[in-house]
Amino acid sequence: MPDRNQWTTLALVGLAALLGTLRLAGVGDEDAPQPAPQAVSVDAPSPAPRSDVSPDAAGSDFSFYVLSLSWSPTYCASEEGARDHMQCRSGRPFAFIVHGLWPQRTSDWPEFCPSSEPQRVDNPTIDTMLDIMPSPGLIGHQWRKHGTCTGLTQAAYFALVRRAHDAIAIPPQFRVVTDHLTLSPAEIRRAFIDANPGMSNAMVTVTCSGKELDEVRICLSRDLSPINCSASVTRAECRRDRVTMKPVR
Repeated sequence: MPDRNQWTTLALVGLAALLGTLRLAGVGDEDAPQPAPQAVSVDAPSPAPRSDVSPDAAGSDFSFYVLSLSWSPTYCASEEGARDHMQCRSGRPFAFIVHGLWPQRTSDWPEFCPSSEPQRVDNPTIDTMLDIMPSPGLIGHQWRKHGTCTGLTQAAYFALVRRAHDAIAIPPQFRVVTDHLTLSPAEIRRAFIDANPGMSNAMVTVTCSGKELDEVRICLSRDLSPINCSASVTRAECRRDRVTMKPVR
């Protein structure tokens, strides 16, 4: 019969075996460190590229737009206009036309920006714009000098020019002018304000070339709402008391 020491040894061996069995079964491991759950990587779909933005968009650093409306009879009386048969020959009765839609900053403006878009404006695009920009040379120049600085594709830029033009009402007294008009810059500005509710003096700049009306420039936000013009626009304000508007041919 085993003595006391032998019984003790047997008890210890049995207890060790029981603990080993429980360990294998996972009992008593609640506080043991658990492996971290593995994160499942799900790639979010990339946003589709905008079709109206040029891939480089390098020239889109500007604050607002200027819609420049040129009084066509003044241009057509100039030496340059005399050579522009598309806009100025007899029977082309243009009054205010779109000179351009210019990206603008508070104190200056970008121009001739690098662009991956074509420098040349194709004929189909030109044809869609001739009713408001009646010169292929003007259309091409405006794209190269100003359109390339908007960060837009060529098609999107000219669509925006069209929207800006259509958003501004030309005062009815300036749509068909058959005789010389002599007005103050303030009167011309007021006519545009009256024709466009919500517009104010600070949003419109009138420029002149000598004694002749040159342009009316309207400042627009990037979503084409009229806004106050900055010094980069207003410093061109006509300082004459009166200017002449030549009649439409």
